[in-house]
Amino acid sequence: MPPLSPTRDVDALTDQLCDALLTPRSRADMQRLLRDLCTPSELRALAERWHVARLLDGTELSYREIHDGTGVSTTTIVRVGRFLRQEPHQGYRSAIDALESVDAG
Repeated sequence: MPPLSPTRDVDALTDQLCDALLTPRSRADMQRLLRDLCTPSELRALAERWHVARLLDGTELSYREIHDGTGVSTTTIVRVGRFLRQEPHQGYRSAIDALESVDAG
């Protein structure tokens, strides 16, 4: 591991965060890390986005029905839908597929 020094390099910081997020070996460990890392509102926003992604992928609910059932803003729902279906990163898709393969196995 290289020596640690202050940086403003977003790519390096993101890489370091990803490394940290890969270390928990259980749900409880991940919950502890996320609770230390995020404010309650940040954690709620992340959890809501993940829930919306799963609803958009696994149901036929409209954006309005998802909003009415979750309270998540339609702007957030639209953004999650765009990242789920159109953006090249495909992070939501990869995670959903990985969880489905675990559930099927």
